[in-house]
Amino acid sequence: MSNTEDRVIIVGAGPVGLVAAACLGKAGIRTTILELHHELPLDLRASTFHSATLDLLDQFGVTPRLIERGLIAPHWQFRDRQEGVIATFDLSILEGETAHPYRIQCEQWKLSEELRAILEADENVELMYETEALGVTQDDSGVQLRVRHPDGSEETMRCKYLIAADGARSVIRKALDVPFEGQTLPEIFLSMSTTFPFEKHFDDLATIAYITDPSEWVVLLRTPSLWRVLLPTDSNLTLEQIKHPDAMQARLQAVCPNPAGYEIVHATDYRVNERVARNYVHGRIFLAGDAAHVNNPLGGMGMNGGIQDVFNLTSKLIEVWNGRAPLELMGRYERQRRKAALDAVQAQTLRNRRIMNETDPAARRAYHDELRAVVADPVKHKDYLMRSSMIQSLRDLESVE
Repeated sequence: MSNTEDRVIIVGAGPVGLVAAACLGKAGIRTTILELHHELPLDLRASTFHSATLDLLDQFGVTPRLIERGLIAPHWQFRDRQEGVIATFDLSILEGETAHPYRIQCEQWKLSEELRAILEADENVELMYETEALGVTQDDSGVQLRVRHPDGSEETMRCKYLIAADGARSVIRKALDVPFEGQTLPEIFLSMSTTFPFEKHFDDLATIAYITDPSEWVVLLRTPSLWRVLLPTDSNLTLEQIKHPDAMQARLQAVCPNPAGYEIVHATDYRVNERVARNYVHGRIFLAGDAAHVNNPLGGMGMNGGIQDVFNLTSKLIEVWNGRAPLELMGRYERQRRKAALDAVQAQTLRNRRIMNETDPAARRAYHDELRAVVADPVKHKDYLMRSSMIQSLRDLESVE
């Protein structure tokens, strides 16, 4: 299949690219996925699946597998290091709005693993590993993608349409010279995974907890086997200073004293960007996921937003492919999903960051009082969860032409 032109090429075989291929394959459209790496990265990366995403993934039968391999999180909360619980959000309130009134804590590689098994059995889909995208051009009839194979040879592959799901450093976005507008946050985020049972040392600790503090906030997220600890870090420090074993132990000890010491299974540090591509649609080439938008992880909306991108994108591309709509329909994908990135995802994650970073005592009290008032009011509580679970943004976009 690799030499045919009558197909869609997807660059990137992360969750976003794999979901796109599953949608197209199910519709009978021949699809080739290109991925530089063959092995799945078995780190945590994204680990939260929201209700709206779980509803969409139901059509492939993978949601029950994520539930089986993950951890159901019926509650999440804001806490304060001194005061304890500030507000606990109860996702069961979403009963009737979603088939999944909870979050699932499950490493994203498990979704990729489930989707790969589905795609490997789909005769419409071809997976090409260890293949590097180098550049792209297009004309009125199709797209030409230049690639490099494992043996070093290069080839120009042709297709009718191309989906760029190749991450924040997207080769395709850069080749198209698309501005990636936004900002780089001043702090570095340090993520450490540990076997330490935080739930036994914090009263009423939810599976997902955003813990504010005037000197240093922390996020605790539980997965089936580990707790993930996320901390802001001084960007003036070197990588060696940030990840020195003694430094990481000290930071974890400050979160919760543990005389036995912490077993740190995995640690990663990364700069965080808040950026959105100026355009998602470029003729026959479409950006999705991190190639189109990136945001801070406070709220778990990055991977979820990317998966929702390609459900929207492929539903329209299937109509175009089958001659039921003109190519111009893809402009609606850009208008809808770019609006979601700006108005829903970034607005929420930036608000979460403001709450976590606030040091002024009066402002902190005001934030805490606001959160308590939201939880105490059934209407406001549900409205907050509809937005934070990404259900409302999907519904709002239906009216965007």
